[in-house]
Amino acid sequence: MFDAQPSLYEILDDRFRTGRCHAGDSRLELLHDGCRWAEGPLYVPAGRYTVWSDIPNDRLLRWDETTGEVGVFRAPAGHPNGNTLDREGRLITCEQGNRRVTRTEHDGTLTVLADRFRGKRLNSPNDAAVKSDGSVWFSDPDFGIAGDYEGHRADSEIGACNVYRADPDSARVRLVADGFSGPNGLVFSPDETRLYVSDSRANHIRVFDVREDGTLSGGEVFVTCGSGNFDNIRFDDGGRLWAAALAGGVHCYDPDGTLLGRLRVPGVVANIRFGGAKRNRLFIAADTALYSVVMGVTGTPPLPAR
Repeated sequence: MFDAQPSLYEILDDRFRTGRCHAGDSRLELLHDGCRWAEGPLYVPAGRYTVWSDIPNDRLLRWDETTGEVGVFRAPAGHPNGNTLDREGRLITCEQGNRRVTRTEHDGTLTVLADRFRGKRLNSPNDAAVKSDGSVWFSDPDFGIAGDYEGHRADSEIGACNVYRADPDSARVRLVADGFSGPNGLVFSPDETRLYVSDSRANHIRVFDVREDGTLSGGEVFVTCGSGNFDNIRFDDGGRLWAAALAGGVHCYDPDGTLLGRLRVPGVVANIRFGGAKRNRLFIAADTALYSVVMGVTGTPPLPAR
């Protein structure tokens, strides 16, 4: 089912055209509607399905690429938000309600990767990125403890909203970046020399240099959102950064920070993720719905298996 769009692509710079960023489907495909607030789409190649979060309804949903059927992947699910895969193809989920980051093992059991920092409970983990060394990096705003809609109202024990690194082998959680109002999406550059973090409340994306020892430096503002507020972010294999801009659709940025163009999406865009057999299908969680569009560009390749 395709959602009618007068013009899906808005070209703001000719590099959007020459990069073939507009050379895909002319309309969005509506895969499912009926969530309360959709987030965290993740394509799982081994099963040819996409899992995503319906946070207020406390469940993970699953869309089957081969049949188009939608079902419940897990419920209750800890008011889940962002999802990603590790190098062994296991699901990593940020559970806002349970204030933790978990890994779903191949047998379906859950392993807690992070739930505390220096003995204090995390706020409400939001999004995660796995580095090629297996470490799990995640943002921890207070969105899930600010009220009962997307989690459980509570006071912050840490007293700040930070970005952390979790070692899945030692269970050590280390602070890697602070000074955020509302850290949200995060993604490594394709060569892993930089980490990009969106700050929804500050309305910008910061970029950090990643040292060999896993520490960060820098943190300068890469881009500021002119319309909407940034949520999660992803790279394509041309080095362009694609950002969910909430009320502003999906933005595409050149490596130099120039806004090249936008995808016009109905509703408030929360999360995006490249997937499909060729990694050129962009899954978009917006308001109550999950959409997709087959693109003229391709997402970055997955991490090599261990």
